[in-house]
Amino acid sequence: MADTPWAGDACSLVEEFRAGRRTPIDEMKATLAAVEKSSLNAVSFIDYDHALRHAAMADVTKPFGGVPLGVKELDDVHGWPATRASMMFKDQVANTTSTNVARACNAGGAVRFGLTTASEFGGVNVTRTVLNGSTHNPWRIGRTPGGSSGGSAAGVAGGLFTLATGGDGGGSIRIPAGFTGLVGLKSTYGRIPRGPGSPFGNLTVTVGALTRSVRDTARWFDVCNGFDSRDPLSLPRVDGWESALGTVPVRGLRVAIVRNWGGAIVSPEMWQRLEETAERLVAWAQLTRVDAINTSLPRMGAAWSISGMISIASALGDAWPACANELTPEIRFGVETTNGKYSADARAKIEERRVALNNRMAEIFDEVDLIITASNPDVAFDADGPLPDTFGGITAGAGNNGLLTFPANLYGNPGISVPAGDVDGLPIGLQIIGRHHSEQVLLELAHIIEREQPWPLIAPSSPL
Repeated sequence: MADTPWAGDACSLVEEFRAGRRTPIDEMKATLAAVEKSSLNAVSFIDYDHALRHAAMADVTKPFGGVPLGVKELDDVHGWPATRASMMFKDQVANTTSTNVARACNAGGAVRFGLTTASEFGGVNVTRTVLNGSTHNPWRIGRTPGGSSGGSAAGVAGGLFTLATGGDGGGSIRIPAGFTGLVGLKSTYGRIPRGPGSPFGNLTVTVGALTRSVRDTARWFDVCNGFDSRDPLSLPRVDGWESALGTVPVRGLRVAIVRNWGGAIVSPEMWQRLEETAERLVAWAQLTRVDAINTSLPRMGAAWSISGMISIASALGDAWPACANELTPEIRFGVETTNGKYSADARAKIEERRVALNNRMAEIFDEVDLIITASNPDVAFDADGPLPDTFGGITAGAGNNGLLTFPANLYGNPGISVPAGDVDGLPIGLQIIGRHHSEQVLLELAHIIEREQPWPLIAPSSPL
């Protein structure tokens, strides 16, 4: 019997199950025990009955057969809490199951056991809420795993479970992946269906997973991608994600290495390490580096914030402003500062700015195939917040957080965060951004880094 959860990736755990060296029920028991004693605060709800019952009957012939699955608490699971990580909805229960969760468990064979903590409404880069408290980074207790998929990242990187769902509306997969040394792929918009019943909103959110390896992420997309009629903006199915690793042609692709992507200020010490990995990748993959290119982008921060806060204000409804003290400071501030600013004129301005960004991104990707930059402007900050305003000794303001990631959300193209070493014992992530529908290219490049510059699959200082 396994005393502690599997410390490898999810694909190798399935191999252990199939070889009879471990069993899904023992793995689940080890996972639940580890979660119970963990100080990371990565899990907000556990369904013991479902977890143990389904682990006992797991079909290990399936891609993730028997693998314990943490579900981000912004994903729905029928009969489980649907809190949106907010005190305002602490008693709400989901009446449906998100498509990606259903596919991962039904077609994939994963066994969901509980909900992982997230930032309130998925709106902040730190996983600290009034409802759940602060979630910690397993590389260093007291630091954040990022947000909004912070609990998923903390649990996977902390050795509690090998696989967890995530969502990315402004960097919420890539940011935690970068802070915790994981792989995090934000796909082309619509690659994995949302819903059923998800509103379109500002058309920035994609769903995926936080994983320890490139092949885990590739297998996740093998299982979960493909059109669903309940999400009419979802894309047709693409097969062969995992089997293609090592064979996708990348030689000669044009790449720009950009420190200040999105106008961000990045820690000089961190950037030096990231640039070294980027230059090695150019050599390993035989990419063509393009230096004489203007990669400036129009600023979209205010427009993105206003459009994103509309759905939160709508969810709060008549409870606002009486509920203000039950919200996390960032969400409260966001609702206050954007209140009354959304109108027909504001909508028109937001769309004008989005069109300008789309056109500018198209111009850049006419000149290059790839952008390589940072996933975060600095290493993980305090778990209790607030969002930092200084990065590697350079003051830039709290608005600097997220500038590196949300252009791809607005434009809808894919980006991946890949572990690229550490600074002062905390992991750093290299972000590779590509054209629409180029996820397999990004996975191939991540696979090359993984092969040439392997990373620890769980945090060396994990409480386990």
